[in-house]
Amino acid sequence: MSSLMILASLLATAGDAPAPDYAGKVAPLLKKYCAGCHNDEDREGEFSLESYASLQKGTSHGPAFLPGDPKGSTIVRVLTGAARPKMPPKDEPRPGDEEVAVLESWIEAGARGPAGQGPDRLALIVPKVPGHSRTRPVLAMDATRDGRWLAVARDAEVGLYAPGAPRDGRPTRTLGPFPGKVTALHFTPDGNRLVTASGVAGLGGVAAIWDVATGQLERKFEGHRDILYDAELSPDGKTLATCSYDRKIELWDAATGAPLRTLEGHTGAVYDVAFSPDGRSLVSASADDTCKVWRVRDGLRLDTLPQPLKAESTCTFSPDGNAIVAGGADNNIRVWRFVSRDEPAINPMEVARFAHEAAIVRLAFTPDGSTLVSLAEDRTVKAWRASDYSELKLWDDQPDVATALAFAPSGKAFEVGRMDGSVAKYDLPAATSSGSADARAPSATAATPAGGSIAQVAEHEPNDEPAAANAISLPAKVSGAIHGAAGRPDADLFRFRARAGEAWVFEVDAARSKSRLDSFLEVLDAKGRRVPRVLLQAVRDSYFTFRGKDGSETDDFRVFNWEEMRLNEYLYASGEVVKLWLYPRGPDSGFVVYPGQGERWGYFDTTPLAHALGEPCYIVRPHPPGSRLVPNGLPVFSLDYENDDDAHRELGKDSRLTFTAPADGEYLVKVRDVRGLQGPEFRYTLAARPCRPDFAVTLAGADLAVGPGGAKEFKVSARRIDGFDGPIRVDIAGLPPGFRASTPLIIEAGQVEALGVLMADAKAAPPPADIAKKSTVRASAQIGGREVAHDANNLGTIKLAPAPKLRVTIGPAEGGPRPTSSSGEYPEYEIEPGQTITLTVKVERSGYDGQVPFGTTGAGRNLPFGVIVDNLGLNGLLVLENQKERTFFVTADRDTPDQVRPFHLTTTAEGGLSSSPVLLRVKGRRQQATEVSRR
Repeated sequence: MSSLMILASLLATAGDAPAPDYAGKVAPLLKKYCAGCHNDEDREGEFSLESYASLQKGTSHGPAFLPGDPKGSTIVRVLTGAARPKMPPKDEPRPGDEEVAVLESWIEAGARGPAGQGPDRLALIVPKVPGHSRTRPVLAMDATRDGRWLAVARDAEVGLYAPGAPRDGRPTRTLGPFPGKVTALHFTPDGNRLVTASGVAGLGGVAAIWDVATGQLERKFEGHRDILYDAELSPDGKTLATCSYDRKIELWDAATGAPLRTLEGHTGAVYDVAFSPDGRSLVSASADDTCKVWRVRDGLRLDTLPQPLKAESTCTFSPDGNAIVAGGADNNIRVWRFVSRDEPAINPMEVARFAHEAAIVRLAFTPDGSTLVSLAEDRTVKAWRASDYSELKLWDDQPDVATALAFAPSGKAFEVGRMDGSVAKYDLPAATSSGSADARAPSATAATPAGGSIAQVAEHEPNDEPAAANAISLPAKVSGAIHGAAGRPDADLFRFRARAGEAWVFEVDAARSKSRLDSFLEVLDAKGRRVPRVLLQAVRDSYFTFRGKDGSETDDFRVFNWEEMRLNEYLYASGEVVKLWLYPRGPDSGFVVYPGQGERWGYFDTTPLAHALGEPCYIVRPHPPGSRLVPNGLPVFSLDYENDDDAHRELGKDSRLTFTAPADGEYLVKVRDVRGLQGPEFRYTLAARPCRPDFAVTLAGADLAVGPGGAKEFKVSARRIDGFDGPIRVDIAGLPPGFRASTPLIIEAGQVEALGVLMADAKAAPPPADIAKKSTVRASAQIGGREVAHDANNLGTIKLAPAPKLRVTIGPAEGGPRPTSSSGEYPEYEIEPGQTITLTVKVERSGYDGQVPFGTTGAGRNLPFGVIVDNLGLNGLLVLENQKERTFFVTADRDTPDQVRPFHLTTTAEGGLSSSPVLLRVKGRRQQATEVSRR
């Protein structure tokens, strides 16, 4: 053979070197540098390199590669900078010359695709880094309802443990393999199958269903662009829901593995999903600070629950399906009442509870729904009473963060898995009823001390130390002065005896009698130590967000995160306790606090104070002294028996203190000047009397003149005495013929007034003089198990006025509720707690064409507490000139109790006119549930 032929043969042999394999060499290169932006999901520049098929499609500008011509191929030209834009973008990792040469060689050899199936999308192309830690964190757990198996996920392995098997030992059976770490485990109700969620970060996710008896894989569900965080079967087992870091939720046919629909709307990773007990709805928790509710049959978003302040990591439905519960990075447990069952609707938030000092990672109900268990990154585990979401027990000795949870079949115990790989079992406490203290002093169980003659006592010095206290017998009236030795602040102490449960009222008369004393009262034990009155546990922290408050205002309490506060909750600030009376009505308003008018009240005999902008404040719950409270990361405030200025502002700067003796024994009452001043002009009288809850009612708006067919408003106000807080009924009788009044009126529990109207029939005649003044007003209430009644001033002289130029009526609105059948004389409308309904105000004009205003905040007259005329603008509820009607909105607070109450509208036009009442029936959830059960 000639030398020329030998050389040609050698060149041919060299040219026959195998081309780079697409699956082994080219696909990993493209995935590493290009597929993050150019993939089937995110086609930047209309181009994807995720698969060979996508690569072949190229772009609308031409093919990505030209087989046999690497220098002319677009993909090589943008990598080398021969074409613009140069890829990858600036500051992104770039392939080296050897890697570009591999791509060129592949194209030069014909750019052949993979033989058969393409490369595994979940294959992670990273250097192998040897691990040195033996710790295998527990990432997920679940147990079968019959106790046959406990499933534990550690990294990319799932172990099944039979009863009694040590959790830190080898599992009875192992499931796998998995492409990456397993993030969720859920047994089917019969315990025969196990659903798992796993995946590879940045690449994709895999859900799977396993046969527990054999350990075999039944079906795999591959999708998503990132790791899965949860995979759950619907209660009927037909639908699988998966969620991922890629911000999507996928629904799958569990029997075939076919995708059904994608739920899109979250703007952050979706960490958890849960089906409602009936399987018709799905809730999801996301890093976008929201939870969302979805309709399963078509993927319609029913509501977004936006109140969380940070990412939500866990969500679930209550076992009865009536509530949605979620928690996350803002350390709070939130509970929404579930109402959007079929159509989009707002699910009102029922509870917002500060729960842990770090992010909550897991929430789950016991099988019977009585208890909720929470796990958090502060290395604590808590049990909560599901009826009111108050703390039952804290386990704060966790060696590491507990991340997984499974209940025992009985529901009376649970196991947790931790990041250090350990598993521990705990018994649950019984979910007994809450033991909060009574809201007002004295308590409902306080004994009424025996009466008797009042002892008149003169204070004598020295009595500024417990051993020298003047002895007195109650009831008593003591006269004295804060005037002791020069240079030493004086205080007067008086020793008395009381029996457990007795309630006594101590009152100082000083400032009212022109004394210089600014009194301060305390009740101490026999040794001079403070006597605790109540423990206030903070459940929500906040602060004042708009100018400070003085010691008198009742309105415009602007505080941070007010949306998560509720009416009748206590707000604590620097020793003062107020009670929330009305929600803010717009962006430039704040809470109104009790009593809703005049000077504000302090609770637990605390004195209203001035508060500064930015000052901390807390929503608190009262508990009896000595209660063992479960810590929640917020402070606990102990209030003692003491008072500066009377909490209800009736005595000015003088003090009033109600004391309920915690035990039989001797006690001391101490009087001093709050400033530490003294002198002969610092005189006082101290009255000690039995606490006798009572009330007095006064009618305002007497001597009304009402035109035929018209109505005018009057008001009844209650002065509540010695802590009486119950409802008061006001009956009006003795009206002249042709006149009617809205009666009985109810002054609701805790409230101080009710509004009624006096109406004249269309054919009413002027009442005779001897009849016009004979109306009677009688108020009654149940106090201590007996009825107490008092007469109030009457309606004065009732007159018939000329026919009014306006007549106002309340009627149904288009699309609003129709009046229900009523046996009374007034139409009746129904509303549910948390609901808004529409009604119409109609104006019949007879010579009056001007505006007819009905007010702003108080537009709805005599509505139940917690029910308001809503959606008012700056002008309030207003019928414009020459208009005859206007639709308005009535909203009931979620805590409004069941009741039927007359309400009306009043305008200042034409000297003040009112509508006839209509009845509003608040139909609560308990009543509805009863009706459903009867059907």
